[in-house]
Amino acid sequence: MAEFRLPANSRIQKGRLHPAPAGATHTLYIYRYDPDSGQRPRLDRFEVDLAGQSMVLDALIHIKSVSDSTLTFRRSCREGICGSCAMNINGINRLACTTSLHDLPREIKIYPLPHMPVIKDLVPDLTNFYAQYASVKPWLQTQTPAPPDAERLQSKEEQHKIDRPAECILCACCSTSCPSYWWNSNRFLGPAALLAAYRWVIDSRDEATGERLDALEDPFRLYRCHTIMNCTDVCPKDLNPAKAIAELKKMLLERQG
Repeated sequence: MAEFRLPANSRIQKGRLHPAPAGATHTLYIYRYDPDSGQRPRLDRFEVDLAGQSMVLDALIHIKSVSDSTLTFRRSCREGICGSCAMNINGINRLACTTSLHDLPREIKIYPLPHMPVIKDLVPDLTNFYAQYASVKPWLQTQTPAPPDAERLQSKEEQHKIDRPAECILCACCSTSCPSYWWNSNRFLGPAALLAAYRWVIDSRDEATGERLDALEDPFRLYRCHTIMNCTDVCPKDLNPAKAIAELKKMLLERQG
């Protein structure tokens, strides 16, 4: 008989209860894991009074300040710009700073971004994610010298093409919601990196379009996208990585004709 085993530390055990001192408005179940401890991950239950709090990030800061100072998560701008506080909230990848408590039920379950190594608690290891972003060379590549004492100009129409793709904040919500990325993250670049690649391919000032497309023409780097659309559904900036990937595939097909 075949025997299948889950990876080490993939089973979550029941965690600790942190009751509210004087009544609770919400119950938060939060993933806790410290790889250095040698213990299995657990799901801690926090009963908290969040009256006056607005966002999930406010709730996490309140819990860290009042209930458990060891709770670990990333945060920075609190304005949906930096992407630091991306996590899985009630089954959906979101930014904690822009997810309103008023849009969620009284019970909230919070996990780190899925299918990523966990550094501690709600902090995923994004080393591979950033390396894939760097691999698409997200900077202007040119051979023609820049005009003396001037910028490389482009029309408003040309600028408009890159405006939206350039708004990606690298929060990783899209890539970590993609099943193809879950199973092939060592070779498939994922929606975020491919959106960045598209942004530079369509930049009228860039002179490395051919080389950029050559680098993407691979069975895994680009074509593992199966247009599931999870990436577009969860993007906190309302971007469309799936469309960008489809456009890249179209460009590769057209240059073969």
